[in-house]
Amino acid sequence: SGGVSISNNMSNTTVYAWSVSDRVSNMHTLSAGGGSYSESWQTNDNGGGISIKLSTTESQSDVLQFEYTQDGDTIYWDMSCINLGSDSAFTKYGFSVTPSEEGDNCPSVNCEAGDTACAEAYLQPDDNEATHGCPIDTQFTLTLG
Repeated sequence: SGGVSISNNMSNTTVYAWSVSDRVSNMHTLSAGGGSYSESWQTNDNGGGISIKLSTTESQSDVLQFEYTQDGDTIYWDMSCINLGSDSAFTKYGFSVTPSEEGDNCPSVNCEAGDTACAEAYLQPDDNEATHGCPIDTQFTLTLG
């Protein structure tokens, strides 16, 4: 079955993760230099999507988000930097998302280290070019740093 696995490859930065639907999960800690968190696709009881919020502090204010919504046999997803500070470690060290099987509307995303305006991630709320649809059984690898 599909899902997402997140790896923290930043050598000296701890990452904290929350999976948010109509409620917020416990905080998960991804230790520096290889800590990870994974989840299989979840559903949101209120019908909306799920956001996995990633932060370098234990607050949910300055976050990089992996957002997804299930629709039939398709998973729609994006990376959102809307609530991310410009001096974030995620921007400084870069991040990438790789689907288990790439397709026309199911590409990988790669934001190079230092790219503050990575065009492949959502930067503005109306920037819908960055939403991708993949088969529901796709397994994603999100690498930080």
